[in-house]
Amino acid sequence: MTTSDPSDAVLMEAGDKIHDRRWLEREYQRQLEYHQTLETRIVRSEERRRALIHILHGLNKLNKQLSDQRKAMLHILADYERDRRGMAQQTVRLDNSRRTLLHILQDSHHSNLRLEESRKAMIHIMTDLKETTEEIKRQEQELREKHEQLVQAGKLATLGELTTGVAHELNNPLNGINLFVGNAIDMVELGLASTEPQHLLQELRNTMQQVGKATSIISHLRTFGRTASARREPILLGFVVHEALTLIQEQLRLRQIEVCLKFPPEEVKVLGSAIQLEQVFLNLLTNARDAMVKSKQKRVTISCTVNGDIVEIRVSDTGTGILPELERRVFDPFFTTKEVGQGTGLGLSITYGIIRDCGGTIVLENHPGEGATFVIHLPLLQQVEEAVP
Repeated sequence: MTTSDPSDAVLMEAGDKIHDRRWLEREYQRQLEYHQTLETRIVRSEERRRALIHILHGLNKLNKQLSDQRKAMLHILADYERDRRGMAQQTVRLDNSRRTLLHILQDSHHSNLRLEESRKAMIHIMTDLKETTEEIKRQEQELREKHEQLVQAGKLATLGELTTGVAHELNNPLNGINLFVGNAIDMVELGLASTEPQHLLQELRNTMQQVGKATSIISHLRTFGRTASARREPILLGFVVHEALTLIQEQLRLRQIEVCLKFPPEEVKVLGSAIQLEQVFLNLLTNARDAMVKSKQKRVTISCTVNGDIVEIRVSDTGTGILPELERRVFDPFFTTKEVGQGTGLGLSITYGIIRDCGGTIVLENHPGEGATFVIHLPLLQQVEEAVP
């Protein structure tokens, strides 16, 4: 058996240790490199992690934006759907409106045709209306002329009834003229004209005075008999009543009829025609005269009062009055309670028309068996400088 040298064993052992140390160094170096590699990987992994986190954070934001956009898109789609439905409904309404408009246009066309026909008919109607209006104006003019003729006829009839009284009124001044002229002739024939000239002049003056009275009566008759003007003018009411009494007072005196006048002290002025109003009072006085034929007490009362802006004239008599059933007819034309041949029935009708034309009213207050009163209301004329008699 071979025995080994101890130094060799030591050397071998030392070599093994050197070999192991070198291996360990290499292994350590390898581990260091591996460690560095791992650290590098870790750093890179951390960077990738951070990048991934950043990317994920961006993706999260992107997802949120996409979610918001999706919601917005849903709202847009909903609005679009709503608008689409609204547009569809509007389209339906527009279509209905179009159809309605077509019907309206058709109706308008028919209406225009009817309107044209109506226009033509209206033209014919207007033509007929114009002709009718002209005819009405012509008839109104004829009626006005006939009314004036009727008033004039009533006036002449009144004058005819007053002839006896007027003749008597004229007879008085004519007798006076005859007397005074006879006295003057006697003085001339007896040669007294030179010795008593003043007496002769007085007789001639008396004659002229009587001529003036006769002339005044004739002038009044001519004025009353002429056609009255339609023009209305301020007049004194008391003067008109006095003039009417002048024409009929002789007839009233012969029939023993008392006339009582009750007028205010101040002048009462109204607007109208003096001749026509004189005719009114003549008609009322004539009716009162005839109504008192069988009365024991014969009195006519004419009173005048002013109430505010209204003048009230009352003409009363003490006759027999009017039968109640005839009261409503007293102002009708050609109605009379007198015997045939004693009245035309126009007096009160004409009176009613004249008072109405003056803007007034006339009514009857009847008292059967005691008399009748005609009440006239006329507008008072104020602030007039001068009234026409």
